[in-house]
Amino acid sequence: MRVAVIGASGYTGLELIRILSRHPQFEISVATSEQRAGQAVGAAFPSLGGILDLDFEANDPERVAQRVDFAFTALPHGASAPAVASLRKAGVPVADLSADFRIRDVGTYEASYGSHGAPEWLDSAVYGLPELYRESLAATDLAAVAGCYPTSVLLPLVPLLRAGMLEPGHLMVDSKSGVSGAGRKLEADYLFAELEGDCRAYQVGGVHRHVPEMEQEAGAAAGAAACITFVPHLLPTTRGIATSIYARPVGGLSAARAREVLLDAYAQERFVRVLPEGQAPRLSSVKGSNYCDVAAFADERTGTLILLSTLDNLVKGAAGQAVQCANLMCGFPEDQGLLEVPIAP
Repeated sequence: MRVAVIGASGYTGLELIRILSRHPQFEISVATSEQRAGQAVGAAFPSLGGILDLDFEANDPERVAQRVDFAFTALPHGASAPAVASLRKAGVPVADLSADFRIRDVGTYEASYGSHGAPEWLDSAVYGLPELYRESLAATDLAAVAGCYPTSVLLPLVPLLRAGMLEPGHLMVDSKSGVSGAGRKLEADYLFAELEGDCRAYQVGGVHRHVPEMEQEAGAAAGAAACITFVPHLLPTTRGIATSIYARPVGGLSAARAREVLLDAYAQERFVRVLPEGQAPRLSSVKGSNYCDVAAFADERTGTLILLSTLDNLVKGAAGQAVQCANLMCGFPEDQGLLEVPIAP
């Protein structure tokens, strides 16, 4: 199947190329980049030398649509919607990695991201978290691939909310991300000299744009409005997200019961690993892979249930998840092309 990677020179786009290059069913036919149009992929990024014999080209969705059977759009929020709309009008299925189709209510989206470029396509999009929406993804032509922070929060949280074990209105989340989550930016805050040996919070006070996405999906799982206090941090590492969730239990505190619910929910899931009792997730255990590791602990003194998760923000938090969605959409085995073992050390 011929596929396009739209926005292929960003970190997520390059990760898509890395994964798709070993996928037995997908053949990359188009790779677009406004900044690097005309350059050979391998010349611009030597790690891809001999892997993909293509030149980057400018993004022209109508022209791209004539040459591919499926498209991955890895464009910035706001810029993605018009491109997706053009591709879908031409009949090309799309896995979109921006936030443009994740939030169902256009007013909520516009409060965080500005004017929406294709609101008429919102109703046809399926939230791209396969462990939660597998059947719907298999029946759609537009996947709104879940964000990296929301994936790290929702995978440990949703089974317990569905089981009625947590108060959805009192959820506190602390997440720490590698710098690749910010994209390829030439800004002082992301220079090595500013990052090395540092760790800092940012966008504190409920203003991070992923909060509405998390509350939307958590509320859907709980069947009631969810309220999440979210504090993200930047880590001096390239890849990975480590998330801690602090929740008030309903009907008594039990880490063992929480772990049972997680085990039941993910017993048949290829990419979610519920860790043994007492073991905490580590970034080094998921690096370069499509796995998300989760665990549950209890703080008896404060009556708090603590949920932990780690994932690679560029794989399960972005490109790998997009390929997982695409496999479902195209009728391929869900894990195809995604069985890379985590890199250790």
